[in-house]
Amino acid sequence: MAAGQRRGADTKAEIRRVAIELFTERGYEATSLREIAERLGITKAALYYHYSSKESIVLSIFQAHLDALDELVTWAREQPPSPELRARAVDRMIDLSVGSGMAAMKFAMANQHVVRELHPGKGERESMFGKLTELFDILTGPDAPIEETLRVRSALLSVNIVLMAARGLDASETAITTVARDIAHTLINTKNP
Repeated sequence: MAAGQRRGADTKAEIRRVAIELFTERGYEATSLREIAERLGITKAALYYHYSSKESIVLSIFQAHLDALDELVTWAREQPPSPELRARAVDRMIDLSVGSGMAAMKFAMANQHVVRELHPGKGERESMFGKLTELFDILTGPDAPIEETLRVRSALLSVNIVLMAARGLDASETAITTVARDIAHTLINTKNP
């Protein structure tokens, strides 16, 4: 591959990153595919090669998040049970949620009507809930006491709650991530690794 060329997956990820940035800054309706292509420094035709519409970009963002969650569940399933597994799972959930995840959250908060209109169908939502439930079950096992089960579930869900609560705060992504990690680890009663 020549210098300056990108692989298809890298280009798609970059398109999603720039699109979500523009959708959040300017609003979904006010952003055109031409503006996304210009910000990327590519032609509109090159953008169309990867995504046929703004809607397809947003749907791919949801799918990328679902795929990352699926990878987290697969990873957790393959780990031997240990006291550190929950802390490591929380850290991986935070890694999944920051960066592009945080940008997606900001987009969703700024464009709630678009998310409602374009959000994947009921089966997709059920799939996400199913993946989270599977992760919860892997981390607690079937015989865990209710307090332990709720601590683990709350710890994992707290990551997204902290990201939503951070909206409008004058804080860096690093500071928000640190707080999210501290809160989640406190909930599972585990010290930061």
